[in-house]
Amino acid sequence: VQLVESGGGLVQAGGSLRLSCAASGSSSSINLMGWYRQRPGKQRELVASITRGGSRTNYADSVKGRFTISRDNAKNTMYLQMNSLKPEDTAVYYCKAVTLFSTSYWGQGTQVTVSS
Repeated sequence: VQLVESGGGLVQAGGSLRLSCAASGSSSSINLMGWYRQRPGKQRELVASITRGGSRTNYADSVKGRFTISRDNAKNTMYLQMNSLKPEDTAVYYCKAVTLFSTSYWGQGTQVTVSS
């Protein structure tokens, strides 16, 4: 499985961005997917996750009500809609996929910078 993130960039506080994570390879084996971020000087943390069918989602408290995770299995793509962005959302955002065989894969990351 290969994962490629896109959609990062520079945005002012209060703005919006939509990240995409395109999967290829054995993408039909992907089960759980998630977005993680690593802020400067911090450990990587879970932002949001979504189950295979998209029926269940989970969010970090810091992004609840502002971020929405979704996936389109027909397009092998996962999204993260980020609204009301804050400077503290500045980070490198990574997508992660866990297969039905419990193997994890990571994308290369995309930078999100929120200016105040």
